[in-house]
Amino acid sequence: MDGVGRGAGDEADAVAIAATPTLDRLWVPGARAELRAHGTAVGLPSDDDMGNSEVGHNALGAGKIYAQGALLVNRAIQSKKLFEGKAWHAVVERGLRGGTIHFCGLVSDGNVHSHLEHLEAMLAAAARAGAKQLRVHALLDGRDVPPVSAHVYVERLERTLADLRAHGCDARIASGGGRMVITMDRYEADWHMVERGWHTHVLAEGRRFASALEAIAVLRGEHHGIIDQDLPPFVVEPPSPVVDGDAFVLFNFRGDRAIEISRAFDDDDFDKFARVRRPDVFFAGMMEYDGDLHIPRHYLVDPPEIERPMGEVLAQSGVSQLAISETQKYGHVTYFWNGNRSGMFDDKLERYIEIPSDRVPFDQRPWMKAAEITDRLIAELRTGVHRFARVNYANGDMVGHTGAFDATVVAVEALDLQLARLLKAVDELHGILVITADHGNADEMFQRDKHGRVQREKATGRPVVKTSHTLNPVPFLIHDPARGDRYEIDPDRRGAGIGNVTATCLELLGYVPPADMEPSLLRFK
Repeated sequence: MDGVGRGAGDEADAVAIAATPTLDRLWVPGARAELRAHGTAVGLPSDDDMGNSEVGHNALGAGKIYAQGALLVNRAIQSKKLFEGKAWHAVVERGLRGGTIHFCGLVSDGNVHSHLEHLEAMLAAAARAGAKQLRVHALLDGRDVPPVSAHVYVERLERTLADLRAHGCDARIASGGGRMVITMDRYEADWHMVERGWHTHVLAEGRRFASALEAIAVLRGEHHGIIDQDLPPFVVEPPSPVVDGDAFVLFNFRGDRAIEISRAFDDDDFDKFARVRRPDVFFAGMMEYDGDLHIPRHYLVDPPEIERPMGEVLAQSGVSQLAISETQKYGHVTYFWNGNRSGMFDDKLERYIEIPSDRVPFDQRPWMKAAEITDRLIAELRTGVHRFARVNYANGDMVGHTGAFDATVVAVEALDLQLARLLKAVDELHGILVITADHGNADEMFQRDKHGRVQREKATGRPVVKTSHTLNPVPFLIHDPARGDRYEIDPDRRGAGIGNVTATCLELLGYVPPADMEPSLLRFK
């Protein structure tokens, strides 16, 4: 249940407010637990870092905790390893030859896709190395940080750039726009987003403003109630198109929303939209976003090497597997679950199914494709082919990210209805149903102050909307009609995380988990 955590149960908690008779019925002693799904439990730098779908599915699929995106980049910067690599030297070389070094990514400290400190460190390093022209293409967040906070991060970035200019480097913001409008599409759900980003960043086409701060202020004024992730694209005067001889660095470290723009730069045979002009640039991503397809060709920080994830262990044991979700989360039950690998481990034993997502705002159809997923999943289970199936319902996360509270309640209720259908099918087939989540989101839809109270707008008294993930634990449930008193969830496993789910599932399948996995949650009697 992507984005369905265990919240405070108050007015901010759409999961608690939703009618969830199926989840309520399954929340029984001995077969339930709350698991950590953020911070160090999923390989992030600290427990102040919210979890996300990518690291969550890495943990669920691998059963082991690896240093993840933000932590890997932090270490590469602190050790100077990033600046000693071949890709960074190639970037700087373009700058020393008179080209412009462009940096594009999410300008915030959300630490899910990027961190502003990483950009600041690279700008400073490029200037020290002698590059004279630096440009930033600022994707605005409002999703992993407060929904109307872009001006705070852009003001900070402008101070950094002003300091570089004071020391002789022409460093400026060149373009920008909301992350859900340009550039950061994923799973090929809407290539028009990437096309708009290409025209904005590369071709410098679009509405022009004197500064990024002016653009944010004007666009907010023209679109009442808009949040940062939905702000239209803009270009800053004078325009700075990407041209032959430049370098372009995509400084997002998370892969899903970085792959498509990387392909637009790297692919020789590209047919997703007309690029108009493909400049001869050295393109580098912060990380390798797809280890099997090698996207992008060049990257600054090596990804975690996840050894023998669950899918590989099961394939080697001859266990047939099914993975299914809609487009928005299809890559999570395949690529991320498999330890950042695109392919199957054994195509004779595995079947992957993608249900195409709607191309409408998620708060307008909060049920998304949960019913269609369940239809296909039940049909597949009834074939008797698959011993283990994994499914992602995207509703809690994708609708939660819109900030629309009522729609998120509907999303959770729609999900619960499909769980009821799935539960019935599992019972008919004498199976076991395991339910959990990769992180929280829908469980905390309003911002809180330092005392944990819901924040309110001074003018209206309305709660301040929150669109990001949460630090809350996630539910873990086992429905096994044949369980009896054979086993229970070990009450001594307090503080366990979602990485423990993997070994648990292996034990339910009748296997002894590998010794290097996080231990199972089960205690056999």
